[in-house]
Amino acid sequence: MCTVCGCGTASVEGQAKPGEEKPQEAGRHRHDHAHDHAHGDYHHDHHHDHPGHAHGGDHDHTHGEGVIDFGASLSGVHVPGLSQEKIVRIERDILSKNDAYARQNRAFFAHEGVLALNFVSSPGSGKTTLLVRAIADLMAKMPIAVIEGDQQTSNDAERIRATGAPAIQINTGKGCHLDAHMVGHALETLAPQKGGVLFIENVGNLVCPAAFDLGEAHKVVVLSVTEGEDKPLKYPDMFAAADLMLLNKSDLLPHLTFDVGKCLAYALRVNPNLQTLLVSAQTGEGMEAFYAWIEARAARAASAAGAAKTG
Repeated sequence: MCTVCGCGTASVEGQAKPGEEKPQEAGRHRHDHAHDHAHGDYHHDHHHDHPGHAHGGDHDHTHGEGVIDFGASLSGVHVPGLSQEKIVRIERDILSKNDAYARQNRAFFAHEGVLALNFVSSPGSGKTTLLVRAIADLMAKMPIAVIEGDQQTSNDAERIRATGAPAIQINTGKGCHLDAHMVGHALETLAPQKGGVLFIENVGNLVCPAAFDLGEAHKVVVLSVTEGEDKPLKYPDMFAAADLMLLNKSDLLPHLTFDVGKCLAYALRVNPNLQTLLVSAQTGEGMEAFYAWIEARAARAASAAGAAKTG
């Protein structure tokens, strides 16, 4: 996890000197102010206290047009000499704070009838291309908004905006994943429409995003046939956390030795409840089944929100 790999922190946790930040606080992105935000009729409270994302020293929270920037892209550091017991304690602290923000996000989505999907994968799986195609095909049926997560650049958000869908870029700096506070902060600006769908494209990484609940309804893991079919066995936590696996770039199968049956068997070994679809974002193969999966769940989310308001 992030405490071990150094993701998002340039400070050495657990080695604070007298008068310095405590170890439990060293991995947190601190701001000295807090404020409440309202999304329509729903009260959404996000304090600027980012778990797991300290950047060493003071840090300006830069807000370019459509970009939330969490720091410069520098490599993280390992923390030598930090005991396993202390690592576990820090990780629990980080995740408990994240889960509190995730509950706020989930309550907002439920109140607004928004279906939030968290797309996770390795870099280069074709997530953005897949989302661009899905948006183009679904926009006439439902409102769609997108949160894009990358360490740097707003390239993917610009590709999404070219479809006409609203998108906001979160740059995580050294961080290798989105967290629930980042998403909640983005919601303040993005304000997805009631009864719509929110696509969250996480940072390309099959490790850390598995542990961080963003408040989404489902994690959708995208695996490309250009990757090894044993990825579900190598990164089991991610496939165990997902509800749907999209096996993308099926149009390339005639040119590869990728064994689809073996890959699906490995994925189901890790998660017997995992739903799987073979798709191609380039040719559209299998995408109609994916759209039906989205539409059914979006209708359910909108219906539940309506029933809660009238009840």
